[in-house]
Amino acid sequence: MDYIKIRFVDSQEGIETEFRKTLEEALRAVHPRFTLSRHRWRPHVDIYETSREVVILAEIADIRREQIDLEIGPSAVKLSGIREGAPRVENARYRLAEIPCGYFERSLTLPALIDTETASAVYRDGLLEIRLTKRPVDLIHKIGIQSG
Repeated sequence: MDYIKIRFVDSQEGIETEFRKTLEEALRAVHPRFTLSRHRWRPHVDIYETSREVVILAEIADIRREQIDLEIGPSAVKLSGIREGAPRVENARYRLAEIPCGYFERSLTLPALIDTETASAVYRDGLLEIRLTKRPVDLIHKIGIQSG
């Protein structure tokens, strides 16, 4: 026997969002790739640093290089793009569908300021490697504060 989750709330705020989520879960049980709205998925990322650089590894398999957007600032990186969904197999009944598709986005705050001019990125075997050279501390510009 299947059960229906019932949750009692004190206020009306968020009820529409909860209703949409519940409806989407029910319809996804029938069709695993069903969605009421555009969802973002977040690729898994590793970040490590050495004395000279910050390295980001992002797992984004099955995406063409041209579909990846990479924005690099002195203290943050934004990775985004689109993974097309796998073509549906006719006369197949999906039992599990966990591979995310559609729009993805990941914004990362860097552990150190970096030199944006020397950034490099390589995409191979479903892994995006971004190498960022750290800015030397003596290049950080500090200013004095004057009294008014």
